[in-house]
Amino acid sequence: MQRAIQPAVYIMASKQNGTLYVGVTSALIQRVYQHREAVTPGFATRYSCKVLVWFEQYEDMTTAISREKQIKAGSRAKKLALIEAANPDWRDLYESLL
Repeated sequence: MQRAIQPAVYIMASKQNGTLYVGVTSALIQRVYQHREAVTPGFATRYSCKVLVWFEQYEDMTTAISREKQIKAGSRAKKLALIEAANPDWRDLYESLL
């Protein structure tokens, strides 16, 4: 079970090989729910990035933010490789968090 505060970096997708959104949060379940329900306007809502396809959890937010910046600075190919290595079928991982 996820702790109440558990820093995480995540990737949301619009569909397999679709638009990708990389984010960081201290409450992954809540944040993914917000994306899925289009609660807040922004990039992920505009491009329908509603499928959680990849995430990593961290002990502290500083490390999580550093990792998010590293991933965002990388190429799309590197992001796709991260997803494919951990989730080759592009399953929605949200249910596995509940």
